[in-house]
Amino acid sequence: MKRVAVMTSGGDAPGMNAAIRAVVRTALEFGIEVIGVRQAFSGCLNGDFQPLDSVAVSGILQRGGTVLQTAREEEIRTLSGQRKALRRLNEAGIDGMVVIGGGGSMAGALALHKLGFKVVGVPGSIDNDIWGTDMSIGVDTALNTIIDALDRIRDTATSHQRAFLVEVMGRNTGYLALMSSILGGAEIVVTPEREATMEEIADSLIDSYTRGKSHAIAVIAEGASVSTTKLADYLESHPQVGFEIRLSILGHMQRGGRPSAFDRRLASILGMRALEALRDGQSGVMPGMQGREIHQVPLEEVVVNERHMSDWYYDLAHILSR
Repeated sequence: MKRVAVMTSGGDAPGMNAAIRAVVRTALEFGIEVIGVRQAFSGCLNGDFQPLDSVAVSGILQRGGTVLQTAREEEIRTLSGQRKALRRLNEAGIDGMVVIGGGGSMAGALALHKLGFKVVGVPGSIDNDIWGTDMSIGVDTALNTIIDALDRIRDTATSHQRAFLVEVMGRNTGYLALMSSILGGAEIVVTPEREATMEEIADSLIDSYTRGKSHAIAVIAEGASVSTTKLADYLESHPQVGFEIRLSILGHMQRGGRPSAFDRRLASILGMRALEALRDGQSGVMPGMQGREIHQVPLEEVVVNERHMSDWYYDLAHILSR
């Protein structure tokens, strides 16, 4: 293998730059040339390639986002789009590629693998919804961002005897909502996997008020069926809630910022292991953290399986919220 490509795809996640850096410097150690693909599969289809050397990735370890930028490309879901991407890669003399991204990115990587091109995936998603790895790049940083926000919100909530509804990211999974509710001391959490009605949320806030709490926080995943704006209106007009109601939507601030030490370490290890896999002739796999070990997981399994959270954590959240 003489030349490999690296791309970041899907939603950006803190630590992606650290993974790019690890891929590039590991490849150079093995005497392999590296090409960066700008704007993910969109850039792959358009031939938007740039050479990467050690200097090009110097100083990016601590930066959030991705220096290669990212995009979502529907055409790569089609066979014609996949063949077009493969043609561009072959024209550029690229022998293999590392794809850093979430579930959709792993599906794109698998599609190219099935066409005979050597591809290795790296899990990067703040949602932590990728099967085959305990943690994905960006999760730890996003979680710390949410907890910091919850700590700040609690200060003002206590001062004014208010209840805050805090909406966090998580379209299909409530990992960030559940873990931040436990670590941030929320009174109730609502996720796509464990829904709650507006009446149930109101009852929880009423219980907190009755027991003499000076504040209350409800963490709501964006993918939950309950609308946070409608919920805020409902609770504000509820005669028994007791607290003033405020809504805070954290939004895309959860994606940005300097990656944590954990994410830098994880990204560096996964990036290195991905390049090593390509060098060793492997394809259609993804290095995933399982316990303290890194295992190469078949992309076939990653794409078809869903990562679920243990019900035990919901029990823990309920017990600690009292």
